[in-house]
Amino acid sequence: MKRLIVRIRRKLRFYIFKLVCLVIECTHPLDEEKICFLSDNREVMGGNLKSIYEYLEGSSYKRVIEFKRDRRVRRTYKEKLSLAYNLSTSRYILLEDLSTAITYFPVRKHQDVVQLWHGPGAYKRFGYSRKKTGEKIGTIHKGYKKYTKVITSGEKIRWCYAEAFGLPLDKVKATGFPRTDDFYHQDYLDHVKETFYQHYPELKDKKIILFAPTYRGVVPRDATYDFSKLDLDALYEKFHKDYVIIFKWHPALYNNIVINKVKAPDFEKYNGFYRDFSFYRDIQELLVVCNTLVTDYSSLIFDYVLLNKPIVYYTYDLEDYTGYNGRGLYFPFETYVYGEVAHNMPELITALQKGNLENQKREVFFETFMNACDGQATQRAAQYILRG
Repeated sequence: MKRLIVRIRRKLRFYIFKLVCLVIECTHPLDEEKICFLSDNREVMGGNLKSIYEYLEGSSYKRVIEFKRDRRVRRTYKEKLSLAYNLSTSRYILLEDLSTAITYFPVRKHQDVVQLWHGPGAYKRFGYSRKKTGEKIGTIHKGYKKYTKVITSGEKIRWCYAEAFGLPLDKVKATGFPRTDDFYHQDYLDHVKETFYQHYPELKDKKIILFAPTYRGVVPRDATYDFSKLDLDALYEKFHKDYVIIFKWHPALYNNIVINKVKAPDFEKYNGFYRDFSFYRDIQELLVVCNTLVTDYSSLIFDYVLLNKPIVYYTYDLEDYTGYNGRGLYFPFETYVYGEVAHNMPELITALQKGNLENQKREVFFETFMNACDGQATQRAAQYILRG
């Protein structure tokens, strides 16, 4: 009974929001020069939204930002009214992930809702694509089908996004991902490293292994990870003299750690060899400073290929995760591999010691997933959003 009441109240809030939007649409014209940058997951500007926002600085477009003060809590009534007004009067609405407001928001005629997404490539099936895995996925975000334009990082994966969002293929364009332009600018790379070591001078003489896996679980609120698969003692014994290992847990997993829903490993006894950098806002910067990336089914592999450094895939649950009992992947797992694959801790240690680049596999991977990312993606994406 309590759950039913909660659901009814939640639905009521959203229908009131929709009604407010309709009233605003009847009383206020669409502003052809107004762009709303919307995120339910960010408290500050970042990612593709930031790239487009900065690109348009000095232009005639009016840029408004609708981010949450705290992504773990609901917007206040004042914030919801601001959101309703800005969504209802903006010619362009730019997203980087799903937004609950878009589910109930009545999109106006001649209004564009553009999905920039948050990760390049196409790895884990999401949205409507997950129906093909046989997984019990519950309700699919209804806002997906309201998108008028979507960008991707490569021509060969447009179909993945079209399928995931339930859209026709012609609504998806391979402009490249705006935020990847930074990787083509040496000034940016140098600045990131200099700033990082100013804040963490104790790490300057150490090689950095960035351990950044995705979470396990059907939905983000259930995010977890099998920490028993990490032999912290073995890694410390083998690498502590020359290396430091930085952990960057997925935001959904980190949130569950913060609220004590999931218990993270204790690094206290390892004298600073292990560092939890989950608080660090921009993982793109950590990709720049690290020497080797350890991940699994995370979309980080797509950004990282542009940096030409070793990668190791630690996939202790490969069969379950990629099969019909798990999330499923858009392509066979081997398609995503341009580094060593480790299924257990001894294999992980060996792979880290090898540091293979596997250049041929890198080239195939880049051409499949990232061939629109050439340092000019921001300009192309902006032109597509505003004129295409």
